[in-house]
Amino acid sequence: MTFSSLPRETSADIAVWPDGFPGTTGRLRVGGRVYRCALGRSGLARTKREGDGATPPGLWPVRRIHYRPDRVARPPVSLPVRAITTDDGWCDDPNHPAYNTLVSLPFPASHEVMARTDHLYDLVLELGYNDDPPVRGRGSAIFLHLARPGFSPTEGCVAVAPATMRAILRALRPGSQVRIMRTPAG
Repeated sequence: MTFSSLPRETSADIAVWPDGFPGTTGRLRVGGRVYRCALGRSGLARTKREGDGATPPGLWPVRRIHYRPDRVARPPVSLPVRAITTDDGWCDDPNHPAYNTLVSLPFPASHEVMARTDHLYDLVLELGYNDDPPVRGRGSAIFLHLARPGFSPTEGCVAVAPATMRAILRALRPGSQVRIMRTPAG
């Protein structure tokens, strides 16, 4: 995936909402256009719990972009960008002090591997959900990442097609936020 000579979007607001019941697929609006997305296997849930498969509604800042340098080019964004390495994990153990943070592998507690064998984490927007400070058991690793073929449900993240991710990256600015809501009107 390359980013050269792509026009810049004018809006940095990203809105996400389910497109019906049970709410495992949805729509994402950025730069005045609406795209398809996947949501958590349990739809949206205000009371998010670790492992429930729900996507948390709310307004979440984009903290940083992670990317696989062996698969995609470094995105040209004005936000923090970090290359994913084979030593990267994300702690999802609510009882560990590093809960909901990037960790180095090998790691003794439960964690996700960031350098996945599939392409879901080739580009990842780290969302500021349950991170300031993390509350034990309220959910971890809420990302905006690439979707599986057919937009099958996620474990609680928002997932998009590569072309949609390119539109999002063009729109990102410092202070960009993702609003996950129950309806397009909020």
